[in-house]
Amino acid sequence: MIILITGTRKGIGKAIAEHFLAHGDTVIGCSRTLPDWAENFSNYEHFTLDVSDEEKVLKMFGKIRKNYGGLDALINNAGIASMNHSLLTPIETVKNIFSTNTIGTFLFCREAAKIMRKKKFGRIVNFVTFAVPFKLEGEASYAASKAAIVSLTETLAREYADFGITVNAVAPPAIQTDLIRGVPEEKMNRLLQRQAIHRFGTFEDVINAIEFFLRKESDFVTGQVLYLGGV
Repeated sequence: MIILITGTRKGIGKAIAEHFLAHGDTVIGCSRTLPDWAENFSNYEHFTLDVSDEEKVLKMFGKIRKNYGGLDALINNAGIASMNHSLLTPIETVKNIFSTNTIGTFLFCREAAKIMRKKKFGRIVNFVTFAVPFKLEGEASYAASKAAIVSLTETLAREYADFGITVNAVAPPAIQTDLIRGVPEEKMNRLLQRQAIHRFGTFEDVINAIEFFLRKESDFVTGQVLYLGGV
């Protein structure tokens, strides 16, 4: 498969990219800065850009169309968060969160679908969050940006269905990455207790869900949001 993954510099994005690369897939990645592991794989190409920068994103998709002739899957992993009370959150922070999380996801879905529809096949997996159903205090902007992606996923699933493109979303559980490193231990423990399964998630948990959505046999699965760990 030819798979485009956003936010591959580190964390979940890096783990997903390395997984599919190890299985022989062609992976195209992007992030704001170049990852330090990219040279380890001959079947990997990286683009350095901001996912909400339409001009640079359009240029990237133009090169994908020219160099690969198609695209099988898109995994919209790139995202940023701000864990702060709404009364203490600057408007610039809100704009940045929505720009990366919501606008970036929309832009990549739109451009990927333009390529995928020519072959009547495509798999899009967006990333959302358990902060939406849990209504997590201190994450108003982040949760709102991801709630928009839930709605986007469900709507695009209907818009793209006739093109043979499925659109689904996965909500990773709390995973010990940079995103939650600054969260107090007591708060994380309370969050884990709210999950049906009371443990941190792993990269393998997320990859397993993504692989299900990407399978050829999953062509009847679309518009779904999978909350790992149980909400």
